[in-house]
Amino acid sequence: MPREYKMYINGEWVGALDGEVYNDLNPYTGEVFAHVPSGKRADAKRAVDGAVEAFPAWSQTLPAERQALFLKAAEILEKKQMEIVAILAEETGCTFGFAMFQTMFTPGLLREAAAQVHQANGELIPADLPGALYMAIRRPVGVVAGIAPWNAPLILSLRSICLPIAYGNTAVLKPSTESAAAGGVVIAEVFHEAGFPKGVLNLVTNGPGKSGEVGDEFIENPKVRRISLTGSTTVGRELAEKAGRHLKRVALELGGQNPLIILRDANIDDAVNAAAFGGFLHQGQICMSTRRIIVEKPIAREFTEKFVKKVSTFKVGNPKEPDTIVGPLINQQQLNQIKESVEGAVRDGATVLCGAKADGLCYYPTILTNVKQGSLFCREETFGPVVSVIEVESEEEAVAAANDTMYGLSAAVFTGDFAKGLAVAERIESGMVHINDQTVHDEPQVPFGGVKDSGWGRFGGKAALEEFTELRWISMQRTPRQYPF
Repeated sequence: MPREYKMYINGEWVGALDGEVYNDLNPYTGEVFAHVPSGKRADAKRAVDGAVEAFPAWSQTLPAERQALFLKAAEILEKKQMEIVAILAEETGCTFGFAMFQTMFTPGLLREAAAQVHQANGELIPADLPGALYMAIRRPVGVVAGIAPWNAPLILSLRSICLPIAYGNTAVLKPSTESAAAGGVVIAEVFHEAGFPKGVLNLVTNGPGKSGEVGDEFIENPKVRRISLTGSTTVGRELAEKAGRHLKRVALELGGQNPLIILRDANIDDAVNAAAFGGFLHQGQICMSTRRIIVEKPIAREFTEKFVKKVSTFKVGNPKEPDTIVGPLINQQQLNQIKESVEGAVRDGATVLCGAKADGLCYYPTILTNVKQGSLFCREETFGPVVSVIEVESEEEAVAAANDTMYGLSAAVFTGDFAKGLAVAERIESGMVHINDQTVHDEPQVPFGGVKDSGWGRFGGKAALEEFTELRWISMQRTPRQYPF
C-alpha cells in the first residue's frame, strides 16, 4: 500500500494548497511507492515566509543551543538507519551498500554542522585612522533555498541546508520529484523530532513538471538570499542565468566526466578494484562516478582484462537483495539516454567489452574501449553504469585526455610514485583529485566542489562559510576623528 507523505512548512505537516498529489514510483517494480503533495509556486512562497519569520530568533540563538540540536538530530538519524535504507531502496532503486553509505555519512554531516556553529569567526583589521578599530564579522545571510537531486538524496539534500542552518540561516528544501521521501520528508522528520524551532527548516515537494515554477519563486523572491543547487550542468546554467538578473548568489555542484588515470607503475589489482567501485557504485548515477579510465599502454591489456572479468561478475537486479551491486536506473528516460549514448559511441567505432544490455530499468555494467577521443561520449556526462577505457602513450597524454572535457568535478590517479601522483594531480583541471583512490569520495569537513562546467562554490567544511555567510566590515572611532572641513 502506498505511503502518504506531507510537506513540512513552518513546523506543520501540510498538503499542497490546491490539494494536488502525485505518484512517487518504485523504479524497480514500477509500483506506486508513495503519494506526495505536488506543491506549486504558492506553496514555495509560504515556505519562504515561514523561513523569514523564523530567521530573527534563529540567527540570535546561542551557538551551543544550535549545536545541541544538531547532535540530537545525528542520534535520531542513526536510530532510523534501517528504516531509511528501506526507503532509499524502494524510492530510488538504491542498493544496500550505497544506502548504508548514505545513512552512515549523513550523521557526520550533522556533527560537522554542530562543530561549525563556533567557526563563523571574524578578525580585527589594522586601521590607518587614529583611534579607529576595524572588525570583519560574519553574519548569516537569511533564507537559503536548497534544491537537491535524486541520485544521493539523503546526502545531497541534507548537505544543501545543514551548514547554512548551522551558521544561523533558515532554509527551504526542495527535493527531487523522484526522491521526495528520502531527500525531503526523512530529513524534515529528523529535524522536527530533534526539536528545531518551527520555520528553521521547511520542505516543499513538487510533482513532475513543477520544479521550474518552484525554482523561479526561490530566484525571484527577494527574501531568499542564497540558493544551493546540486544537479545537471544544464539546469545549473539556467538557474545561474536567472539568478544573475536578480544579483542572487548561487552555489552549484553540477555534472562530471570524471577521469581515472592509471600510470604504468601503478598496482594493477588496486586500480581494478578502485575503477570498479568508482564506475559502478549506485549504477554510475553519481556526479563523481568514474567515467573515463585512462591507462598507459604498457599495462593497459592486463588492466582491461582484469577489469572486465571483475565487472562481469556483478549481480544485477533487485536492490533489496544485499548482494546486488547494480540495481535499476531511476526511470525510463534515464535508461533511454544511456542506451543512446552507448549506441552512439559504437557507431563512432567503440567496442563493447561487456554489458550494453538492459533488463527492465536495470542496465548491465558496461565497459567500452576504442572510444574516439573528442567524441561526445568522451566529453559529455553519461549518468549510468558505463565507463570507457582509453589507452595513452605517456603521462603527458594522460593528463591531456583527462582535461579534454568541459567538466572538472573529480579525478583520480594511480601510481607507485607519490611525487609523480602529486605532480599529475596539480595539472588536472578538477576541483578534487585523489591519488591512489577512485573518484567517488567526500567527507563532511572537506571543500567539495568543481571547476569549469562542474559548477562553482564549495559545500563542505569551513569553505561553506564563504557561501552561506556575509562578511561585514564594522568600524569604531574611539577618539574624535579630525575631518578636513
